Amino acid sequence: MANSFLLEIITPEKRFFSGVVETVIVRTLSGEEGFLAGHIWACKLLDIGELWFREEGKKEYRLAAISGGFIDVREEIMIYTDSAEWPEDIDLERANEAHRRESEWLEQYGLSDEIKEEAEKHKQAVRRAANRKKVAAGGSRQRQ
Repeated sequence: MANSFLLEIITPEKRFFSGVVETVIVRTLSGEEGFLAGHIWACKLLDIGELWFREEGKKEYRLAAISGGFIDVREEIMIYTDSAEWPEDIDLERANEAHRRESEWLEQYGLSDEIKEEAEKHKQAVRRAANRKKVAAGGSRQRQ
C-alpha cells in the first residue's frame, strides 16, 4: 500500500465510493489536478467536472461525474461533493432535457443585469448537464 491510499467520495445522500486507489484526478477551480500517494496535504475546491481514479492493482481508470465540492488530501483523500454519478447510472434523456431547458432559459433571460444571481444558477445547471452528458459518453478522454 506504499503507492496507494484510501479514497472516500461522500455525497449528502451516501458514501459514493470507498476503496484503495493509486491515482485520483479531479477538476479544481484552477484546473485539472492529479494526486498520488504521499502528496503534500491540501484542501481544494472542486469544480463541476469529471473524477477519474485508478484502483489499486487495476489497469483502467474509473470515471464519475461530480458537481463541485472539495477535496481533502492527507494520508487518505476525502472528496465531498453535492452529487456523484457513474456513467452507466446517468439518465442521458434527463441530462439532455435539463441542458435544453436551462440553455433556453439563458437565451431568453440570461443577459439581464437584474437577474444575475438567477442566471448564474442556470449557467451552473447547464454545466452540470453538459458534464453528465460527457461522462455518460465516456469522458473527455480515455485514460489507460
